[in-house]
Amino acid sequence: MMKLLQPGMRVKRWVALIFVGLVATSLGFAYILTHIYRVQPFPEVAGVLTLQFIDRLERGILFVVFGLFFFFIGLLRLNQSMLAAFVGNNGNNKSVVDTIYSYRVRQRGPRIVVIGGGTGLSVALRGLKTHTSNLTAIVTVADDGGSSGRLRRDLGVLPPGDFRNCMVALADVEPLMENLFQYRFNQGSGLEGHSFGNLFIVAMSEVTGNFERAIEESSRVLAVRGQVLASTLADVTLCAETEGAETVQGESSISASSYRIRRVYLEPGDPPANPAAIKALMEADVIVIGPGSLYTSVLPNLVVRGLGKALMDSSALKIYVCNVATQPGETDGYGIDDHIDAILQHLGGKRNPFDFVLANSRLGLRMPASGRVKPVPPSADGSEGPGPQVVLREVVDEDNAVRHDSAKLAQAIVRLYEDSSERSGTWAKIGQYV
Repeated sequence: MMKLLQPGMRVKRWVALIFVGLVATSLGFAYILTHIYRVQPFPEVAGVLTLQFIDRLERGILFVVFGLFFFFIGLLRLNQSMLAAFVGNNGNNKSVVDTIYSYRVRQRGPRIVVIGGGTGLSVALRGLKTHTSNLTAIVTVADDGGSSGRLRRDLGVLPPGDFRNCMVALADVEPLMENLFQYRFNQGSGLEGHSFGNLFIVAMSEVTGNFERAIEESSRVLAVRGQVLASTLADVTLCAETEGAETVQGESSISASSYRIRRVYLEPGDPPANPAAIKALMEADVIVIGPGSLYTSVLPNLVVRGLGKALMDSSALKIYVCNVATQPGETDGYGIDDHIDAILQHLGGKRNPFDFVLANSRLGLRMPASGRVKPVPPSADGSEGPGPQVVLREVVDEDNAVRHDSAKLAQAIVRLYEDSSERSGTWAKIGQYV
């Protein structure tokens, strides 16, 4: 019960109102009973039942104690009975109080914007949603492979795959609904290879009239904590220029190039940013770049006109989450500095926007047998200089050494924000309740 009495729970005011109503009602009954007691004769047994043999003050205190005890027990049980139908169906075993407490704490959490795409983005979101509900995912729309690519070519819609993954990661639904959205058909003419979630989003875009509204309504179906936005609403193709003077078109083809990537860009050139994404960046408390494929998930967002400038101009704390492992065809042999240099190059060689670079400190986990994937070597913890401060934390997934652990990554990001806010005196800790 002490959780409910903490600031910001929006419970104390209603408890106080109930208490005032209870006192007023009790006083009214007391006046009525006093009047009846004075004007009506009662048998001797009534005096025993009303404890007339005890001093009046002690008698009043005794009745108040018993009354409050029965009142609070009844109120607690009533709330549990009424809310059980809602709380009991959220896929966990939290009590009513813990559910309300977690909900309120997340509502007061920092406004975090995560920029990226692919699996890395959904991994970060899955962990962060336990700390705050004020989440925004800004997703690349350059995906042209698999189910998303086919739907994009056949129906002219934005690729739904990354949006689906982000919504599932932020969803507060039963595992069955999550499995349904991620279900991929393995047979059927025209259906094989498509995921149900992709088809659902495309169907919703037809029903609602546009893709943005479809994401909005689909998020409501999945009870998404936060919002998922496209970096641009334009139909774009990701292109890469390699060190071998080769030009590669299409996200799915870039990683297969035999040359080192020099830069990526979008065609048609200079697509406008989604205004909602710009607004989210300017209002954010924390902006997280990555994790995810550097050239095919992260950078396609930053080369969108206006998005890179909004990143630079935002007053939010900016954190770059470096991948825990290199990616064949994209970042072979890359260290932390190489990742940062690539981002700065695509931002026009401007000043470094990042306050921190969050990198993995735990090396030595077993990598894929192919031998092409290597851990990204860390720089010195707390390194100083003109670049951002590199912070090393154990954020790797022990069962999959090429990916981050959702909970560890989220905890590290939130801790950086807490520490920075405490130093500036602008924010208090959001609490460790997960």
